[in-house]
Amino acid sequence: MASAAFEEIAEDFEFLDEWEARYGHVIDLGKAMPPLEDAFKVPSTKVDGCASQVWLQPAIAGGIFHFRGDSDAMIVRGLIAVLVALYDGLTLDEVARVDASAEFTRLGLNDHLSAQRSNGLRAMVERIGKLAAEA
Repeated sequence: MASAAFEEIAEDFEFLDEWEARYGHVIDLGKAMPPLEDAFKVPSTKVDGCASQVWLQPAIAGGIFHFRGDSDAMIVRGLIAVLVALYDGLTLDEVARVDASAEFTRLGLNDHLSAQRSNGLRAMVERIGKLAAEA
């Protein structure tokens, strides 16, 4: 159940044979993402469990989940961009049904992230699920 934006990323990854190229693409996605304003980089939006600084800012309107995020690490900004593609614009019920681990496995990211990055990604996914469930 992936969004069209996430499917586009998955298609891009199919053309990138080597992990270094995929890693670079993730970084490029992060660079293209607009930064989160400093006013939203506060303790309430900070994600615990990440080695780098990570902030996720939700905006839920009419039962539709939107969020923006930022990080001080470029690869993590890229992972946030992938998460935005995966979740942004879904209904709250759809957010709960997303199997983020399976979707990241499709991209081959689970096999190439460090343990710290994997833990951080898991923390971000858990935070997104919690935000949607609390809405």
